Amino acid sequence: MTSKRILLLVLCSGILMTGCTQVRPWERGYLARDEMLWDADALERQLNDHIFFSKEASSGGSSAAGGGCGCN
Repeated sequence: MTSKRILLLVLCSGILMTGCTQVRPWERGYLARDEMLWDADALERQLNDHIFFSKEASSGGSSAAGGGCGCN
């Protein structure tokens, strides 16, 4: 029974250790590109927010706590 626990512990720690990787200095340029931003285009974000507001009849709640239903 203990050998199974040890094996499970080793496997879980191996999975957790490989999940985080360091970014090398020469790779940082790729991550700093505009395409890697969550909201690369401010105009497109505003358009998507307007479409969502029109479809859902609610606004807000996309970047702050709380919803846009107005029931608070």
